[in-house]
Amino acid sequence: MGNHLVMNWLYWAPFGAASLHIVEEFVYPGGFAEWDRRYRPGIRQSITPRFHVIVNGLLLVACYDVWALRSSPWGPGVWLAVTTLLFANAVWHVVGTRASRAYSPGVVTGVLLYVPLTVLGYGYFLRTGLASVPTAVVAFLIGVSYQLWVGKALHRWRAGRTTPAPP
Repeated sequence: MGNHLVMNWLYWAPFGAASLHIVEEFVYPGGFAEWDRRYRPGIRQSITPRFHVIVNGLLLVACYDVWALRSSPWGPGVWLAVTTLLFANAVWHVVGTRASRAYSPGVVTGVLLYVPLTVLGYGYFLRTGLASVPTAVVAFLIGVSYQLWVGKALHRWRAGRTTPAPP
């Protein structure tokens, strides 16, 4: 019974943490889009409300999928990959806060929720044998790659939408 309760809580935790993170970024205190445009002026035009709705909607779907796959053999690996993505996002917020010398909306929930959740989960899944070390390594690589490929995708998307000035 106790293990079942841990599993239910653990599999819902990424969705709850991501929801609170999105609230910090856009509702209270909010201001993430404005901060991000100042922090990354080179992609300023790409940082739109539509982009944020799509990215955060996909994030919540991924977090829901963690719950939906909890009984599947894929469940622990998906949990580890998604929480690693969250962890990488927390690191990105910390780096952005330091580099900009301004509060990045999302840094508090990233540090207080994403980081401990990921560390706790890796320990739990590895200790209980629900995830193997190779599964954890692959999940980690998938999760941390998000910050790399989403940035490149944004740059490519923006470049494709930018019309060069006539000669």
